[in-house]
This record gives sequence, C-alpha cells and structure tokens, in this order.
Amino acid sequence: MLAVLSAALLILVAASFSPLVSFDRTVAEGLHHWAVHEPELTRVNRVLTDWVWDPWTMRALTAAAVIWLLLKREWLLGAWVAATSAVGSLVQQGLKSAVGKQRPHWLDPIDSAHYAAFPSGHAVTATVSCGLLLWLLRRYGAGKWLWRLSVAAAAVSVVGVGFTRLYLGVHWPSDVLGGWLIGACWVALSIAAYERVVLNRER
Repeated sequence: MLAVLSAALLILVAASFSPLVSFDRTVAEGLHHWAVHEPELTRVNRVLTDWVWDPWTMRALTAAAVIWLLLKREWLLGAWVAATSAVGSLVQQGLKSAVGKQRPHWLDPIDSAHYAAFPSGHAVTATVSCGLLLWLLRRYGAGKWLWRLSVAAAAVSVVGVGFTRLYLGVHWPSDVLGGWLIGACWVALSIAAYERVVLNRER
C-alpha cells in the first residue's frame, strides 16, 4: 500500500497535476504569510529544523544504534540498519534529481534550501531513522512506558519536521507527504526483507 501511494504521488508530481499544484501553492502561501508575521515562531522552527530534526541529527541517532548493535556483536543487524539508512538517503537524492521539482520561491524568503524539492530529504530521513529505531526497540523488548514514549517522540519528530519545512517555505506539501510515504515504504521493505533473511538463516 505504501509503495502504491508513493508511486501514485510521484506520478502526480512529475505530471504537475493541476489540483495538486493548486493545493501546494495555497497551503504554502498561507504558511509563508504566517511565518513572515511571526518572527519568534519562525526562529523556533529554524532551530528545530536545523538542529533537533536535521537529517544529520537523525543519522547520528541511527549511527549510535548501529554502534550499540556492533558492540553486542549483532553484525548482520548493525550492517542492515546502516545500509537501510544510507540507501534511503541515496533513494531520496536520486528521486530529487529525476523529478527536478522546483522549490517555492518568495520575494521575502525567511529561509533557504538547495537542490530539488521532491521528496523532502528531512521528511525521508526522519521517517527512516525513527522507523528503524522503533523497530530495534521492539526487537529488544522495550518496556511499555519506554515504547509509548518512543512512539510519541517519533510521531512528533516525523510530523514536526514536515511542518517546519512547510512553515519555513522551503518545501511544498506534496514534497513532505512524498518524503513520509517514501521513507515509510523503504523502512517497511527493509524490515520485511531482514525478517525474511533471518527466518531463512534459522531454517
């Protein structure tokens, strides 16, 4: 289902589907107007997007998990998590290059970003990283309260980083939605493939 939704959105974006373009612009213009007139909130969003939920912050958390797995001599799982994160970055960069969608352009920009817009790299990275970390917590039997707190933190991070990219005017809504769908699809595929590999090795 995630793959179907990701592919459908990719086709609509690549074809510049008019209702989607109109929706993107309406939402982006409304948020940009809000951001221009709320400088304090804009500063908060910049801190969140540039530091708390920056892709390198997300990758650092994943790297810490990989190191922990390697210290536990979980060689295959550690390598799998690292590869999933790395390939996820390559996938989103490849899609950016293939689609070549332009970012929003404002006469009074409040932030800047480079390279193509679709999909949002922040959204992809947060979704993949949080998905992998939740998977590891589940595999290693996280307690009820730790699990609930982690799920809440992951949800806030994934949704929050998407909002910051829209609020700061560097992405369209379809870019963020695409990032979420593609990231979720990739991490789900990776987890399913790993479970199949483990089952085959145990037989």
